[in-house]
Amino acid sequence: MTDLLHGARSSVPRVLDGVRREVGRNLLRTRNGIRHVAGIDRTRVGLTPKETVWTADRCRLWRYRSPAVRHRPPIVLVSSLVSRSYVLDLRPQNSFVERLCDAGFDVFLVDFGVPDAVDSFNTLETYVDAYLAPAIEHAREEAGTEDVTVYGYCLGGLLSLLTVAAHPDLAVRSLVCMATPVDAEGMGGLVEALRSGRVEVDSLVDDTGNIPASVIANAFRLRKPTADAVQYANLWENLWNDDFVEGYQAMAQWAHDHVPFPGATARELVAQFVRGNAVRRNAVRLGGRRVDLGAVRCPVCSVVAERDDIIPAAASAPLPDLLRNAHTDVISVPAGHIGLVVGRQAATTTMPAIVGWLRKHSENVSAEAKP
Repeated sequence: MTDLLHGARSSVPRVLDGVRREVGRNLLRTRNGIRHVAGIDRTRVGLTPKETVWTADRCRLWRYRSPAVRHRPPIVLVSSLVSRSYVLDLRPQNSFVERLCDAGFDVFLVDFGVPDAVDSFNTLETYVDAYLAPAIEHAREEAGTEDVTVYGYCLGGLLSLLTVAAHPDLAVRSLVCMATPVDAEGMGGLVEALRSGRVEVDSLVDDTGNIPASVIANAFRLRKPTADAVQYANLWENLWNDDFVEGYQAMAQWAHDHVPFPGATARELVAQFVRGNAVRRNAVRLGGRRVDLGAVRCPVCSVVAERDDIIPAAASAPLPDLLRNAHTDVISVPAGHIGLVVGRQAATTTMPAIVGWLRKHSENVSAEAKP
């Protein structure tokens, strides 16, 4: 009996500690919940210091200057056309750009901006010939190097692939295509509806000549209709954790921060890539000329996300088969589309593998040669 009483008494401090901890968490939940609903203290994104070094219309080339550059050539990141590029620089300690800089690389990023009615006439040829090819060349000149590494994410990967193939004279040492769609038959959702003809692209275009950002956002949301509910449940469970809330707000901001899609490019993508599966057949045409993927001769890395529900692995995995004159390495990561660039999976799995590949295809920079 004495032992029983002693055990009960000894457990009291633990119980009280648990109660105090839960009360404290509930207070934090209340505070953070009010701030979240009211939109107070929103997490700032894209904070890695950068400067604009080249422009063309709405397209911008940013350079993230770092005093710790240890490898060359520089890396030119190419963002997608359907979402904001700051997903690659989400927030401190959770930034793809920051990790590349910390790894010793000189990093540039091509941001295509937010299209308006004027940009509705932009075609794939516009993005490849007028924006991306000149941006790559300017990055090389700005860095003072003989060549560059081009690194495209999602649709930015497809644009990068087409640019290197269409401009074999560009000084590109290596190419990384991350979650890059090359086989339309591996896609689903809105792409499948467009491919089958159940949806026509012109029915999605608004008065500006573009597909509105809301249509893009809804297309992503329909892939996982319950995603918002699950995310809100996770938010409530972790609402006491300031770091979690900041990370959630940053990702939620990006996930709902899509941009309009140029109508002319949309029509071209549907005709060539979605219904014609032109990349998979190596039959892409830009401005009337054929682009042969066999023109890609530099080393290529294809990064495939095994759990990707936006660009499924089946849509990105065939890339090595299309590059008959390039050695292609494949990095397959057990991650989703966003987990490739942000979050714990990116930090522990994706980035170490990618940095290792980039270093293998780079050279060390001597102290006197640093920019």
